[in-house]
Amino acid sequence: MSSVRIALDVHGGDKAPEVNIAGASMALKQLPDDLFIEFVGKKDLISKLTASHDLPSSRVSIVEAPGSFGMSEKPSTILRKKDTSLYRAAERVKEKEADALVSAGNTGAVLAVALFVVGRLRGVERGAIAVPVTSKNGFTVLLDCGANAEVRPEHLRDFAKMGYEYAKILGRSNPSIGLLSVGEEKEKGTALTKEASALIAEALGSAFVGNVEGRDVVYGDVDVIVSGGFEGNIALKSIEGVAKLVGDLLRKSIKEAGVFGLLGGLLLKGAFSRLKKTLNPSEYGGAFVLGVKGVVTKAHGSSDELAIMNAIRVAYEGVKGGLIDNLEGRFSKA
Repeated sequence: MSSVRIALDVHGGDKAPEVNIAGASMALKQLPDDLFIEFVGKKDLISKLTASHDLPSSRVSIVEAPGSFGMSEKPSTILRKKDTSLYRAAERVKEKEADALVSAGNTGAVLAVALFVVGRLRGVERGAIAVPVTSKNGFTVLLDCGANAEVRPEHLRDFAKMGYEYAKILGRSNPSIGLLSVGEEKEKGTALTKEASALIAEALGSAFVGNVEGRDVVYGDVDVIVSGGFEGNIALKSIEGVAKLVGDLLRKSIKEAGVFGLLGGLLLKGAFSRLKKTLNPSEYGGAFVLGVKGVVTKAHGSSDELAIMNAIRVAYEGVKGGLIDNLEGRFSKA
């Protein structure tokens, strides 16, 4: 069986390059032997950093890219900076030298190289950022989470088709799809959501359950929730804020309860640890940029080595699961 080649943007992210190397090392130890990682970046620095990780030489290589793209740089300028690790990693996917790109770099720049270097799939007008959000059923895929501030009904239909295939890669055999709105009733929503609802129903049939509300992202029964990037990003950031608030309030309450609170905290330490792991974004790896000709995974800019390892894992699973072939098949029917 041929290897799954992941092009890793070594210099992307707030904690690059060290955590990217460490995360790749974890991935090579924990994932199957057909994983192959291309470290894309400054060769001398990568050689120095990888020396302490005892990496299997048969499963790694270095692709020279002398430049790096900063987290605060204007995203559109990435297309002129072809010597950067991010651009070069995207080229590797475009040239079919790598199967997937993983980066914790500038979100706008990752989106730009995904759409304009890797390239959009035939039939796809807009790409979308898809994020698996922790929910009562394990996860709910939310998309778009920020790639498109303004959308048309046909874009939301396409996002639904992408989300359907992505959820199957994540293990949902018959994914259900909902459209984010202000109420479940069919007559509620804007002209945009009403028209999109009809298009999604036509494209996905019984898989589409209709309108869902914001609470359904974390406490509903659907597998995928579709929205425009503006609304989706607000929903995602709100959920992240609430999760952090709950954790902070819980710690504060235990401290204020004195000795009995501390004893209770100790008794529940195992449960708290499991909850923390469930809510830890690092466990879920990265968001997918869907609608392009290769697997592109965007890890959070502040990713630690666990998050990088899991971003590599989900990219690997996307390749092994035939995500791009499935999407091509889905859009060829349009």
